[in-house]
Amino acid sequence: MSEIDQFDYQLPKQLIAQQPTPHRADARLMVVDRAQGTIAHHHVRDLPRLLRAGDALVLNETRVVPARLVGRRKSTGGHWEGLFLASDGQGTWKLLCKARGKLFAGERIELASELGPGGVVLELVSKGEAGVWLARPIPRPGDEPRSDFELLELAGRIPLPHYIRAGEMVAADRERYQTVFARHPGAVAAPTAGLHFTAELLRQVEASGVDLVKLTLHVGLDTFRPITVESLAEHPMHAEWGQVDAAAVERLKETRRRGGRIVAVGTTSVRVLETAAASGTLAPWQGETRLFIRPGHPFRVVDALLTNFHLPRTTLLVLVRTFGGDALMRAAYEEAIREEYRFYSYGDAMLIL
Repeated sequence: MSEIDQFDYQLPKQLIAQQPTPHRADARLMVVDRAQGTIAHHHVRDLPRLLRAGDALVLNETRVVPARLVGRRKSTGGHWEGLFLASDGQGTWKLLCKARGKLFAGERIELASELGPGGVVLELVSKGEAGVWLARPIPRPGDEPRSDFELLELAGRIPLPHYIRAGEMVAADRERYQTVFARHPGAVAAPTAGLHFTAELLRQVEASGVDLVKLTLHVGLDTFRPITVESLAEHPMHAEWGQVDAAAVERLKETRRRGGRIVAVGTTSVRVLETAAASGTLAPWQGETRLFIRPGHPFRVVDALLTNFHLPRTTLLVLVRTFGGDALMRAAYEEAIREEYRFYSYGDAMLIL
């Protein structure tokens, strides 16, 4: 058995959640105590009594952009689909594209948008590594200038992962595949552990004496991709942009000084915090991280983790098993399947203490 084979498991298809719970905080919550080796069953709404006064809850404020694009090739009239990956802030987009026939530099794509025919047009500039295209939005004569993210709001669709309705969004996904604290647009996938929170639950958590600390990591498409090499050390880890500012660092250091725990909401928050502490001490940080948290990683910041149940053979599952302890996490996933927890992005959650 290869190293990555150890991070595989079989999941009944009916346990893959196709929609969120009607009320965010009603999702089930498995509580795993590493010190005691125990597993208990609660709901996300129970967090105010499961956390302790003096703890800090760390939230990722990234906002999912409507990155899935559909349009037609002006040269042929043929169907075209694309996925927005990033912008350089100067009017050049990075895209993954799919169409029948060969795409060529210079051709234009008319996107389906709220502005109607010709409202949002992309010009393909060049094709780079890994099939990523560079493209530029071409403004319609007489239209007012719009930012990249304004254009995406007009023309884009929520980029659901393939295991939810084959990636096809419904109107409700625009609100439900977004955390209530999302502020900074840039993600093409949601930080799913954060989807369970309501504004009221956050108020209750804060009223119980828990500090709410914010940071940002823009989740990339590769977060869902399985590891295809046999050895974890050989996996080419994808890059994601993140930031933790000086104020957040000071508040987290104060949490530690008063004996509180730093509770990361989601693997994305873990990745930012552990990147910012790579020198051995937590410090303000901004940039791209390629940190792959795998067995042997020394956790310098995170004391507890709230996370969803993750796909097999992925870097996210490796992170969780590394943090929670391999045997205990195996047992927790087996228990979740027996108890018919709902898995993946719209599924239930686990709190690892």
